[in-house]
Amino acid sequence: MYTVELSSLIQKMNLENLTPDIDIKKIKIAQPDVNRPALQLAGFFDHFDSERVQVIGYVEQAYLRKVGPKKDLEIMSRLMDYKVPCIVFSRMAEIPEEFIKLATEKEVPILRTAKTTSSFMAECIRWLNVELAPRISIHGVLVDVYGEGILIMGESGIGKSEAALELIKRGHRLVSDDVVEIKKVSDETLIGSSPDITRHFIELRGIGIIDVKTLFGVESVKNTQSIDLVIKLEEWNKDLQFDRLGLDEQYIEFLGNKVVCLSIPIRPGRNLAVICESAAVNHRQKKMGYNAAQELYNRVTNNLRNNKN
Repeated sequence: MYTVELSSLIQKMNLENLTPDIDIKKIKIAQPDVNRPALQLAGFFDHFDSERVQVIGYVEQAYLRKVGPKKDLEIMSRLMDYKVPCIVFSRMAEIPEEFIKLATEKEVPILRTAKTTSSFMAECIRWLNVELAPRISIHGVLVDVYGEGILIMGESGIGKSEAALELIKRGHRLVSDDVVEIKKVSDETLIGSSPDITRHFIELRGIGIIDVKTLFGVESVKNTQSIDLVIKLEEWNKDLQFDRLGLDEQYIEFLGNKVVCLSIPIRPGRNLAVICESAAVNHRQKKMGYNAAQELYNRVTNNLRNNKN
């Protein structure tokens, strides 16, 4: 199971830590969802998911003020007994000193944000879903071509990095070379990124390691990109059959998600960068509802029908 350090959440969401005496480095978050403990404040703790970030919104704050200073401390004490990872108060709420003292004793961080409850929860859930998403690492090159994430795969030495370098020279952006980390952020979306140690680097046989960001500028690199299309580079073999029309799409599966996959034969003289650009634009056209292969098929079919008549 993947976890996120609470300190990372505080930094990302720009939260104010009201309990600085608590060592937050050892606190981990394992649940991508958050919880508004409305029923828990009323005393109902059945089915309470204590591993989630707890958010005290405007309504919960109003309830705590209404029950009075003695009862609200009792409620918060019972909530903290479940060892929740943290409690976040929205709208820069005024936090009683008794809450902060109690939280410090029970080692439950109290945080505060200026955001409204709904906006904070939405942003927090989105970020946690990405950080805690299932992930794998594969061998390949990920490039942003016209906004489409193109994952180039193939055997070692077949020319993946060279194709990526040519695409970068043509104005596109490198995400990762050699190793691509893939996260499943939803049933529809896969996000690719580079390991920290190899970010912005490309290995070229005969030259060595080059720093793309330094050579071509910051506009030539990107940290993350959705994976929209996979291009498999294969050695040319006249005995193998390759798709020439594109009527039937092939797919490859990562973490249960299917991605359109094209097999491109490699032989001397083929410009891989132009092929990748054309594949990216053609894939975008298909997503927008236009399929060139289907259009050609319809023209041929209509022509045959007219000739028969």
